[in-house]
Amino acid sequence: MTIDVKIAPSWKGQLEKEFEKEYFDKLIQFVKQEYQAQTIYPPGKEIFRAFDCCAFDDVKVVIIGQDPYHGAGQANGLCFSVREGIRQPPSLVNIFKEINKDLGKPIPTSGDLERWAHQGVLLLNATLTVRGSSPGSHQNKGWEIFTDAAIKLISDTKSNVVFLLWGAYAQKKGEVIDRSRHLVLMSAHPSPFSADRGFFGCKHFSKANEYLKSKGLKEIDW
Repeated sequence: MTIDVKIAPSWKGQLEKEFEKEYFDKLIQFVKQEYQAQTIYPPGKEIFRAFDCCAFDDVKVVIIGQDPYHGAGQANGLCFSVREGIRQPPSLVNIFKEINKDLGKPIPTSGDLERWAHQGVLLLNATLTVRGSSPGSHQNKGWEIFTDAAIKLISDTKSNVVFLLWGAYAQKKGEVIDRSRHLVLMSAHPSPFSADRGFFGCKHFSKANEYLKSKGLKEIDW
């Protein structure tokens, strides 16, 4: 079926086979019905924003989230990111705290991570849509198959990508990654419930940049 939302041409070509599979057709029909009947986040045109802001050829770092934010105005199609002017959720606050400790960068006022995406950071949620105020409501409908395919595609066809896997869910999803071709960094999730158990002090941001630099790639301005 035709994808009528914004997605970078390089991704369209790479994921064309997924778009043609039966599970994806069923998934899109489900999502369309949900948008007609329920309050769904993010806005329809931003479902594939992670793939639109970071072209396949540009991917240098992959961060894996779980669900989009389910509060009004929060989700913007990039994992952990919120729209300009929206209060930063606790996990994002902790991410910025770790960057501050790791790299000495000031904590930004905006929680919109689009500037990371434009530098080659794929901010990928496992599930790309969610009902308002209902976390996990679009899990096991097909999104996970699609995002697994995207992760495996990066692993199999690219080299020297840094994968940041925070928490057990992301780590399980990252089991398909070829460790001989890429750098995989794992820690606890940045949520307030677990950040003290290994996310704080993980230094993933400096480690990612050191790796990219060692491969002759431009570092990320976190």
